[in-house]
Amino acid sequence: MPSLNKILLFLSSALATAISVLVLGFSMSIQWVETTMDCTSSGSSFSNGSAVVTLSLFDGTMTRIHCPFFGGQDDFEVFPQLAGIGGTPLVLHGLVVCVLVLCLLFSACSILISLYNSVSNPYETYMGPIGVYVCSSLSASFSVVVLLIFAVNVNNV
Repeated sequence: MPSLNKILLFLSSALATAISVLVLGFSMSIQWVETTMDCTSSGSSFSNGSAVVTLSLFDGTMTRIHCPFFGGQDDFEVFPQLAGIGGTPLVLHGLVVCVLVLCLLFSACSILISLYNSVSNPYETYMGPIGVYVCSSLSASFSVVVLLIFAVNVNNV
């Protein structure tokens, strides 16, 4: 039977990591960026209206306000739109998605290691606290990398 101290240590670690996974999952599901663009007729610097472009991780929305010849709202998928542009934005956005998957993977490993260690023998741990620290720190580090890559990608487009 594991000690109460060991159980509480690893269960609190699993709970903290589960909360961070919920925050990461929520932030992946909401809009990531919103920008306003002016609509101009070709060859003119006169602005007739504006369009608001909102991006989330996989889809986006363009809402046109008083643009010439069209208005309303268009929904689009981010990857095909970026493929039309080509080059760096598509690669960076794909890299963001892949690194986010790695964040979730390392967080899941941290939770599983913590839960296993909370119920294992008192003198036996699987990777111990070091495994939890490594998985959690990799997940946190990749989260920071995602924020930096996404900021570069949005400024690049």
